[in-house]
Amino acid sequence: MTDIEEVVNRRLEELLPQKIEEALRQREASKTPTLAIIASRGTLDWAYPPFILGSTAAALGWEVAIFFTFYGLNLLKRDVSDLKVSPLGNPGMPMKMPFGPDWFKRINWNIPNLIQAGVPGFETVATLLMQQTIKNNGVATIEALRGMAQEAGVKFTACQMTVDLFGFCHDDFIPGLDYAGAATFLPVAQKADVTLFM
Repeated sequence: MTDIEEVVNRRLEELLPQKIEEALRQREASKTPTLAIIASRGTLDWAYPPFILGSTAAALGWEVAIFFTFYGLNLLKRDVSDLKVSPLGNPGMPMKMPFGPDWFKRINWNIPNLIQAGVPGFETVATLLMQQTIKNNGVATIEALRGMAQEAGVKFTACQMTVDLFGFCHDDFIPGLDYAGAATFLPVAQKADVTLFM
């Protein structure tokens, strides 16, 4: 090997790692972040997280896909006015009253499970209180959040197996959905920067 070849090889050995690192940094900087959410719950309180997180990520320029399975399909129905809150067995949900003087509204009403399970209509009361709290605080409705997410380009996929299992038809749901199975969604979740199960 000549002196010139040695100098060239040494210089290449010096420059190549720098060039590779720079190319990797540029690739990472230009990458669009991705979020995959699996929505499996269909109650009023669990309807908010996938739509809030999905629409926020989309607003930040992320690519977002939400896979709705089992009771999460309820969030895609044309009419979601029948979504309920079930405080039973939810120790993280002390009830706060959406009405009355401020001191009364600040009280955490930790209601024992025995009362929640034994009092007829308790779920309906809890749902009405949650709906009033949402309204009092100017929080968007499920329909509005869902629409914002769709407008922002969030991809909604309904689990076709669950649709069949529960006897739904495509007309039961809002337009603009994809219907697929877990095998279609798993590669999306695998490649996502963030994957959440709700």
